[in-house]
Amino acid sequence: MLTGFALVAAPLLLAVVIGATKVRNLSDESAALVRTGVATTHYTQQMFQQLSAMERSAKLYQVLSEPAMLQAYRDSRERLLVTLAGVESVTDDPARNEQLRAVRAALRRIDAAMLSLTPPEPQVLREALDGIPALWEAAFELSTATAGQIETGLSRLQTRTAETQQYLFWLSAGLILLTALLITIFTLVLMRPIRQIDSAISQLGKGTFSKPIAVRGPSDLENLGRQLEWLRVRLLELAQERNRFLRHMSHELKTPLANIREGTELLVDGAVGELDSAQREVAVILRDNSIKLQQLIENLLQFSAWQARHSTLEISEFRLRPLIKSALETHQLALLAQRVHLDLKVQDIELRADRAKLKLILDNLLSNALKYSPRGGTIYLHAETQKDVLVLDVADTGPGISPDERSAIFDAFYSGRAPTAGHLKGTGIGLSVVSEFVQAHGGTIEIVDGRFPGAHFRVRLPLTPKLAAEPA
Repeated sequence: MLTGFALVAAPLLLAVVIGATKVRNLSDESAALVRTGVATTHYTQQMFQQLSAMERSAKLYQVLSEPAMLQAYRDSRERLLVTLAGVESVTDDPARNEQLRAVRAALRRIDAAMLSLTPPEPQVLREALDGIPALWEAAFELSTATAGQIETGLSRLQTRTAETQQYLFWLSAGLILLTALLITIFTLVLMRPIRQIDSAISQLGKGTFSKPIAVRGPSDLENLGRQLEWLRVRLLELAQERNRFLRHMSHELKTPLANIREGTELLVDGAVGELDSAQREVAVILRDNSIKLQQLIENLLQFSAWQARHSTLEISEFRLRPLIKSALETHQLALLAQRVHLDLKVQDIELRADRAKLKLILDNLLSNALKYSPRGGTIYLHAETQKDVLVLDVADTGPGISPDERSAIFDAFYSGRAPTAGHLKGTGIGLSVVSEFVQAHGGTIEIVDGRFPGAHFRVRLPLTPKLAAEPA
């Protein structure tokens, strides 16, 4: 990340340095041009003032013939020479230097007349005064050349400014594209391992431990990926240990349970003697609860086998009504004991699915509805087709499912907090097995509100599953 920031910042810093250099050069050139213009303007104003003083002194001397006027002329001439030297020192320009030479040449012609004799003769003085217009003309041409030099400098500065603006614009555009490209590259370099880590965490959260976790990218993120892989392996080992424990305990429980069921069946059948009504009632209770306990153990075995990926779908074609009838016969005694009414609306549907798994789905949903239905309540079992999908609704008139429990209701070993009507509390894996088997068929299960007073589960299964295999 630091390398990426450095590489992204480098072009921007380069642009800042180049821009600052260009602006500084323009600033220096502009300052030099301003200084030259101010100095040249000052010297030009002084030159015209001194020329005017020279001309006035010469004309007064012609009229008055006073030596003081001639001395004033000489003083103005000396100041003019100093001014011309100042103009020459400002900048070195060929056109301006030529005009300076013209001014000095005109001045020398006047000096030849004014300073040759003391005092100069009237004829010579008139010739000197006749040369003053030529001096003024040369001075005006020098002023024009100086102004032209300043104008040329301004034009050149404007051109340089426009070129610098265009250069900086294209430089900025290129650097923006380069920076965007670098940001995109480093974003991809960093986001790919981050997405891999996010996917790995999602897999672990869903309980999918079979896919190895491999993160490619910066060393820090690769180290994090290795930690997640270690966590995946550890969670997989714990899941396998749990499944082995469930299988062993379930098998250990089945043998004594089988003996209990056999004994209660013998008692109910009168194999050891006729029972009175009270004894028969106790024997029937023992038999019914042993059946419930056997179903719970079967759920544990099914869940353990599914989690260990030892169970696959065995697809066959069958009709739905006989399967529902078989599932209801399993719960017939419990329905009669609790005086629960059935509301059946089942279409005669033919589908392709795993018959045993679908029967277990029905058994668990009916068992859950019986567990939470009050005495004399109603269980609703409706089935219909919508296009190529079987829609199966199982609902009851119990207390329903609170909103804060819905996110965990299909988790393994989670038991709801609502009071149950039965005598045995479930293991909390019935709905988990239902969810696993529904997903294995490529279907969905959801909790529906508003249609029935209690819990309402809706299962959607394709009539012909697209994936006749275990869920990924």
